[in-house]
Amino acid sequence: MTSGIRTITVPVKDLEGAKALYTTLLGVAPYVDQPYYVGFRPEGAPEVGLDPNGHAQGSTGPITYWHVADAAAAVAELVAAGATERQAVRDVGGGNLTATVQDADGNIIGVFQSA
Repeated sequence: MTSGIRTITVPVKDLEGAKALYTTLLGVAPYVDQPYYVGFRPEGAPEVGLDPNGHAQGSTGPITYWHVADAAAAVAELVAAGATERQAVRDVGGGNLTATVQDADGNIIGVFQSA
C-alpha cells in the first residue's frame, strides 16, 4: 500500500523557535517557510514539517505520513482494517492530498498522495 515515509509533521506552538531548533538539528535551511508550515528536506531522510496549527487540530505529537498512490483508497483500507478516520482526505496545496486515521491505541497515521 505504501512506498515509504513521506513526511513527519511536528505540531509546534512557537514556529520561529522551532524553526531555529530544527534548522540546527537537521543541518539544512527550510525549503518552505510560511506562517502555516515550515518544511525541511534533509538529505536521505523524509521531509520534516513544522505545523503551528497542529495542536489546535488535536495533534499531540509528530505524525508520520506514508506515501500512497491513492489517499482515499488507503483511508478506506485502513478503516476496514480497524482504524478510525480522523481527518478526511484534503488538498494541502498543489494537488497534494493528505488524510489521517487513528489506530485502536490512539496513534495517528497519516497518508500522503503526491499530485
